[in-house]
Amino acid sequence: MSKTVLITGASKGIGAATAILFAQKGYNVVINYNNSYESASLLARSLSANGYSVMTHKANVANKLEVDLMIKETLYKFGSLDILVNNAGVAYQGLITDTDEIDFDRIIDTNLKGTFNCCKAVTSSMVNKGSGKIINISSMWGQVGASCEVAYSASKAGIIGLTKALAKELAPSGITVNCIAPGLIETSMNSNLTVEELTEFVETIPLGRMGSADEIAEAIEFLASDKADYITGQVLGINGGYVI
Repeated sequence: MSKTVLITGASKGIGAATAILFAQKGYNVVINYNNSYESASLLARSLSANGYSVMTHKANVANKLEVDLMIKETLYKFGSLDILVNNAGVAYQGLITDTDEIDFDRIIDTNLKGTFNCCKAVTSSMVNKGSGKIINISSMWGQVGASCEVAYSASKAGIIGLTKALAKELAPSGITVNCIAPGLIETSMNSNLTVEELTEFVETIPLGRMGSADEIAEAIEFLASDKADYITGQVLGINGGYVI
């Protein structure tokens, strides 16, 4: 029986690249989205047209009830949920003096609370079958912090702490929990940067280029595979050498 993967925030960017790769590897793929209905539907139709097993599900990961329903429907349709990829996230740039409580809560709720909600929702089914893989997407800014991104950095640092703690908690049940911390990746999340800003940033990266969503997807697929069965609680930095 094919394994099932649920990818949050999978309508575009890293999430979409991950959905495509897992589908090509023979997994049942659940594409989660919140606001990007058209992108998610287009991706699902494209994959289905090529014979892949895929479904979409709208859910705000910050809402526990919506997450619980998403997990229940996934289990009902596919019978199991073997891999969870917590990719959904939002960004915010601005001085701390310009960051109000609404901005901060939105970032924490989506990035950190959303990861918590999804991890909690899948734990029972994974524990019951004695196996499972959880891969959380943090950021290099969760490792070292970014000026003018206090809320975002805090949320991504929280994901790293959550990953390490949950890895210890779930290891006796045969479940691994790992984290990927991407650097500057060529996605729409960086569309707010000007060409000049991107050029200056790239010049500070030892490998001299941005990463691609496909490169992150490959790392996620590795951590979800049997080859990573003895890896848990780790943070894999994919940043071209920017953070060493």
